[in-house]
Amino acid sequence: MDNLIYTAMTGAKNTLIAQSSNANNLANANTWGFKADVDYFASKPVYGPGHPSRAMAEDERAGFNPDAGSLIQTGRTLDVGVGGEGYMVVQTAAGETGYSRRGDLRIDPNGLLINGEGHMIMGNGGPIAVPPNEAMVIGRDGTISIRPLGGGAAELVTLDRILLVNPAPDQLTKGEHGLLHMKDGSQAEPDAFVQVVSGTLESSNVNTVEAMVNMIEYARGFEAQTKLFKVAEKLDEASARLMRA
Repeated sequence: MDNLIYTAMTGAKNTLIAQSSNANNLANANTWGFKADVDYFASKPVYGPGHPSRAMAEDERAGFNPDAGSLIQTGRTLDVGVGGEGYMVVQTAAGETGYSRRGDLRIDPNGLLINGEGHMIMGNGGPIAVPPNEAMVIGRDGTISIRPLGGGAAELVTLDRILLVNPAPDQLTKGEHGLLHMKDGSQAEPDAFVQVVSGTLESSNVNTVEAMVNMIEYARGFEAQTKLFKVAEKLDEASARLMRA
């Protein structure tokens, strides 16, 4: 009897975990550069004295979907999308370094270049500080140039270059802040072949239709698992009646 109860319990528990991950994907369907989480279920034998007597359901986090979203034209100078493969190196307020394709850039009150999540954009020399200027241009290689206050139309000063990397997807893992990190804890090497497209933003790669279908399937799966509790209760009551007889 306990086999049925524990199997149903782990199935219901892990269905809720998958539903939570799927809900997070839906919530970020309009987040620039967001990479969808991917889950799948697996059967895990329970080992103890003797042979395994049962298998429990377990939600396995398969990682994230590395596919690129669509590049959407915005015409805004500070918007940049990564063309093809690659990532921008960013840093959180806590000093955590990660990789992102979110390119809705702006300048914070301290003059630092940050994205819409508030993460600092890293350059070859660390966080990129932008002084007051009349215009700013971001080249395809990530080079940031400005026209100083009072400068001529053709007078451009190079500030820094956005630090761009291109590690393989199987070397990356997704962290709590939605940022990507190297699985082994190292830092990816800069890649001069990664390019950015100014005036564009990359959309989320979440498939909303698929996510809605998953939500329905997970809800039905959870309902089926909870019904097994009632089945186990009825079987237990029937066994008790037989023992009394």
